Amino acid sequence: MRIAKAIAHAGLCSRRDAERWIEQGRVAVNGTVLVTPAHVVKPGDKVTVDGMMLPETEAPRLWRYHKPKGLVTSHKDPQGRKTVFEALPEELPRVISVGRLDLNTEGLLLLTTDGALARHLELPSTGWLRRYRVRAHGRIGQADLDKLARGMTIDGVHYGPVEARIDRAQGGNVWLTLGLREGKNREVKRLAEALGLTVNRLIRVSFGPFALGDLASGQVSEVKQRVLKEQLGAKLTAELGLSSENQRLRAARGQRKS
Repeated sequence: MRIAKAIAHAGLCSRRDAERWIEQGRVAVNGTVLVTPAHVVKPGDKVTVDGMMLPETEAPRLWRYHKPKGLVTSHKDPQGRKTVFEALPEELPRVISVGRLDLNTEGLLLLTTDGALARHLELPSTGWLRRYRVRAHGRIGQADLDKLARGMTIDGVHYGPVEARIDRAQGGNVWLTLGLREGKNREVKRLAEALGLTVNRLIRVSFGPFALGDLASGQVSEVKQRVLKEQLGAKLTAELGLSSENQRLRAARGQRKS
């Protein structure tokens, strides 16, 4: 596989970040510093990042995390705000997020050890619906929400079709459920503003087949490997090293080392 994919597959970062590391001269194969992410890694190649050997690839793991409001979905924040990764339990391995949630957005955030898996899940082409509960100030009718099903262009940015329904009115606020597949930056808030609403609470309740459920704020729960394989399908399961044969080979290597 290409070097950037190999680094992402090892769980160090996303493929895009790996490409930047290569451009910065931080990656070497068999002692030669790479200058292009087009390099293809072959079995037996010695890959190093910042002089450290690339970790042996393990089967990807995935967690559901109930992100509290007020955390930044970033490994480092220039403004010094607390990040999601600083708040995670210490026993978790190094993980990256599948996409992001804004500072004041709460709810389901998927975390994984595998950059290639993260990239696949967050792409709009994957087609997974992201569902949100929205509390917004203002009044609106279902007929207005139904317009979102045709998509909408705001300030030159086109947003794809959105499923939307009114759940209930509460004082000067209204609770809505929105389902979208693209997940563009601030998409829910921009769509709401275009309809005359001001979002004051935003909770992601599901991402594709994975739901927030009764996971308490700040809690983490690992997705079982069996469930993950079922949702990814046979082809991607094999590519990511989740197949039974790959896992047997890993176990055999581990036994030889011990």
